[in-house]
Amino acid sequence: MELNCVIIDDEPQAVALIKNYISRTPYLHLVEGYTDSVEGLSKVTENPPDILFLDIQMPDLNGLELSKMVNKHTKIIFTTAFKQYAFESYDVCAADYLLKPISYAKFLTATQKCLEWFEMKEAAKQSTAAAPPPPPSSSNNSNDIFVKSDGMMVRVNLSQLLYVCGLKDYVKFVMQPPAKPVITLMTMKALEEMLLPYGFMRVNRSYVVAIDKIKSVDKNDCIYIGDEIIHVTDVYRNDVFKKLFALTS
Repeated sequence: MELNCVIIDDEPQAVALIKNYISRTPYLHLVEGYTDSVEGLSKVTENPPDILFLDIQMPDLNGLELSKMVNKHTKIIFTTAFKQYAFESYDVCAADYLLKPISYAKFLTATQKCLEWFEMKEAAKQSTAAAPPPPPSSSNNSNDIFVKSDGMMVRVNLSQLLYVCGLKDYVKFVMQPPAKPVITLMTMKALEEMLLPYGFMRVNRSYVVAIDKIKSVDKNDCIYIGDEIIHVTDVYRNDVFKKLFALTS
């Protein structure tokens, strides 16, 4: 699979660096790089890329504003010299956040996330055959649910589920190792309604987490769960901390 990439950054040297990294990465193809944010927006609106490398602090139109106007197909990787924008990138469902100066190793990690997402999405699209109904369960385990993935009904054990991440039209169930993630076509709203009765809560627009799997919450409202750090956004903050405090009372 080859992913088309566009760069929008008002610093020519930053554009040149990302171009160089793209040229060294076999699964990436450079469409164009722009130093003018308005021109760049016009181009990505006409032809949405798979990945958009987007600076945040730019004249005329900043990256956070621009990201809200981009086609939902496009995965956004923010590139900026300002660390304080990290949490804001969560609110626009960015694929990743790269702090300048950007190393090739971190660039690869970010783009591989995008590659994995597009590969999973393609696999889900190809699974168009009707799936057989789940087999009857003799144990009648209320902690199990079935979801459609790769043309079949897959059992998800909720007691092993760490969190679920929204991927545009899909969601990814992330389990405790060594279980592999499961991806299925579902909205975050439907997912939230399904999981809430089983001890899960939504913490931002893209994540629903298992309350009993949370290791800690730091002073920046970041939840540590499994190997992931997930930011609690303002919209969900009050509800999240009410539920956490209820556990200690």
